[in-house]
This record gives sequence, structure tokens and C-alpha cells, in this order.
Amino acid sequence: MPSAVDAGADVRWLESLSPWPTDGFGLGRMRTLLDRLGNPERSLDAVHVVGTKGKSTAARRIAATIGGLAYTSPHVSGWHERFHTDPAGFERALARVRDEAEAVGATQFETLTAAAFADFVARGVRAVAVEAGLGGRLDATNVLAARVVLLTNVGLEHTEVLGSTREAIAAEKLAVAGRDATVVLPDAEFAHLVRGREIVLGGAREAASAFLGRDVELAEASLPGRLEIRGDEVRDGAHTPEAVEWLLERLPRPLDYVVVASILRDKDVEGILGRLALAGRSFVATRSSNPRALDPEELARSARKRFAAVEAIPDPQEALARARELGSRVLVTGSLYLLADLSEER
Repeated sequence: MPSAVDAGADVRWLESLSPWPTDGFGLGRMRTLLDRLGNPERSLDAVHVVGTKGKSTAARRIAATIGGLAYTSPHVSGWHERFHTDPAGFERALARVRDEAEAVGATQFETLTAAAFADFVARGVRAVAVEAGLGGRLDATNVLAARVVLLTNVGLEHTEVLGSTREAIAAEKLAVAGRDATVVLPDAEFAHLVRGREIVLGGAREAASAFLGRDVELAEASLPGRLEIRGDEVRDGAHTPEAVEWLLERLPRPLDYVVVASILRDKDVEGILGRLALAGRSFVATRSSNPRALDPEELARSARKRFAAVEAIPDPQEALARARELGSRVLVTGSLYLLADLSEER
């Protein structure tokens, strides 16, 4: 456990790690790391959640329903959010795996995933809901023999890694389903990709029911930045056109929001803005701390094609304050990085 002197050292070490493998995606290093840790994943009874949008909330609600914990990503309020613990607990989890992770040269996400599995076991948890990070087939979470796999939905994302069509992306995501897994799908569109498995149509409730072997009502659970409703203010990190469509279906009416957004340069900016324009007529462009975030002026130029009133304010806190001046209902969206930057704001 970190002392008062070195508290935070393991988090700083984690943040220094590469989030991406430099030698290509694969599971070899992850399996080696877990072997060195005594294979904690083998003690977990899991629902594996894959998809484009809604994974984190689904995982949290499933975990609450089955009496377990969830591993989610990314985070808004802090790294500890991913393990459903507190900052001190997260430090202990990292310290538990650091030596072995360094020994194998684990990436940031491999380290996090191994630390989560080891932490759940150390906390006496066996029933878990685990959210895949990127895709599924080569994702670090694909070391689980999950009894239930939930596909939330499929949109075009990370096409340079997962494929250029929804079919290809779905195949990558559903590759986590073992031969004995029950697969819960939102509809029958991709059922042919998991032939031979038991298939259930539905969502998080059906996944929890399949895990428990009986019909259940889904427990309530929430995460910062995932359809987070604060009175007349809504925060959701919708970062693809499909994610915005998902959000629009669930936004409290009427749709007269002042939209505050930061969007990463490699996203479908026009597609996102086109759909966000359905949420309101005013737009405040800002910039998250992510270096890939669009310059607010550039984002504002694109937004003026869609919105009646557009302003560019680089500082997220000032942008949010201005949005609150412009209207009583505010939607903060476009990137979880923006929501993380605003997480300390009240």
C-alpha cells in the first residue's frame, strides 16, 4: 500500500505507459501477465459487454443486478471509476500488479485489465460485468470464459483497426463469445456471426437474466458522463453519429438545449454536428485537454452550417458558464475527455 510519501506514484506510473501496443494488437502479453499473477480471471464468472454505445452503463447495471462489480472504461471522475472503487483502492490494485506488468512490458490497458481482475478476486468478488475496451477479438479483456456476452449495438468506430463495415466490426466484437456462451443481441442482424451459441434478443436485462438463470428486473446504476442528468443539464460523451442518435432518443424533452461540445479531430465531425443540431439551436464550441481535440474556432465554423447561434470558447469551464447564460437547458457532449475536464465542476 502506498505510503503518505509516495501516494499517487503508481497512478503516475500507469499514466506513463503507452495506451497502445507498439508491436501490434494481440493477447500473448496479456496471457503472460495473468499467468504471472496466478490467473485471477479464471476465478471470475463474467458477463462480457461489447458494442459501440452504452457498454459502461449496461455493465454497471448488470453488475448491480447480479450482485457483483463492473470493470468499465474510459473514466470521467478518475481512474478508480473503472474498478468501482475509491482512489486508495485503485492505488492498492495497481501496486498489486505493477512489478509483473513492468516485467512483461504491459500496455496501460493491459495493466488496468489485469489489475481489475486481480482486485476483484482480492475483494472476494466472483460475479462481474466486464466492458471490452477496443473491439473484442484482440482486446485485453478477451481472456475471460464469459458465460454471457452482450452486444449493445454496432456503429462505425475505430475503422482503421476493426474494419470498415458494421459487419466487420460486429464480427470483431462478437469474437469474444465462446462456443458455450449465451449471446444477447439487440436484434437478429448479426445472429449469423454466432451460430451454434444460444442467442437471446434483448439488452442488459436479458443478459442479467441469462446469467442468473431467471427473469429479473434490471437494477438502477449510473456512471458520470453517461446520460448523466443534473436537473436541466445533461452530460453524455457521445462521440459518434450513432452515439448521438442513441442520446437523442433518451434526452428529456423538449429538445431546446444549448449544446456545449468538444470533438476529436479523427471523429466524424459533420455527422456528429448534424445530429446534435436536432437537440437545440445554440452551440458553444470548446476544446478538451486531449491533444486530438479540434480547435474551437474550427469546430465553430463547421457548427455554423447547422446551428443558428454559435460561439467558440476554448476553456471548458468558461464555455459551460456561457452556455448556462444562453439558456436554461444545457447538453454537454462530444467527448468523454471534455466531461473529464469538467468533472470537478459543480
